[in-house]
Amino acid sequence: MIAIIAHALVGMSRAAVRNIRYGLLAVAALAAYLAGVNELLVLASGAALAAGVHLARHRPRPPAAHGLLAVPVFTAGGQPLFPDPTAGQLIQLFATMLKIGSVLYGSGYVLLAFLRGDFVDRLGWITEQQLIDAVSIGQVTPGPVFTTATFVGYLVAGPPGAFLATVAIFLPSFVFVGLLTRLTDKLRSTAWTAAILDGVNATALALMAGVSYQLARTAIIDPLTAATAVITLILLWRTRINNAWYIAAGAVIGLAHTLLA
Repeated sequence: MIAIIAHALVGMSRAAVRNIRYGLLAVAALAAYLAGVNELLVLASGAALAAGVHLARHRPRPPAAHGLLAVPVFTAGGQPLFPDPTAGQLIQLFATMLKIGSVLYGSGYVLLAFLRGDFVDRLGWITEQQLIDAVSIGQVTPGPVFTTATFVGYLVAGPPGAFLATVAIFLPSFVFVGLLTRLTDKLRSTAWTAAILDGVNATALALMAGVSYQLARTAIIDPLTAATAVITLILLWRTRINNAWYIAAGAVIGLAHTLLA
């Protein structure tokens, strides 16, 4: 799974890191994320820095007006994992997934940074190993990477949690796509707002790299797992085999190792 994410990051970096300036921004964002800065603050700072640098270099005349989008941010304190979900826990699960679905930007793999920040670090409802398992389930099942949220919801609160997590993570996209399609075209047509989007792209890439590094420390624990990751990465570059086959092969290798140990 780590190899699949790493391969995807390399492909996305060609589009996200457009020049040295955005490369430095991505490095700074990665350092901030690894230092423990909130992922939403990292994204917002990346956008602001990119826009600031662009405006400082080009100094355009002030436009007549600009609109700002404000996204509410839900906060949640840490709670222990309940064997039987309570109404409060289900509401918190729904609100957290709704928040993630509302502010998520970029590839579906950015989702991992938000899931780790909320459900592993802040709430403590799942472990990093469980998050890796959830990503694997999201890869082998039909649909986008966002189905990872379904498995996370199941781990937290069983079938009701899986249902609520799925609805919450996808609901904002159905609303925002219709509202923002024309807005995105307008943002790209203006130089300084296009710089904002480029800054967020580079920062999102850094978040993906950061959470991949943190998950790799949990997933790659011995020579076997290291070799499996390296071989998978090589095969991903050399072949066009569907990712599900790599995950299935990894499962077989892990099972064989357990039975023969």
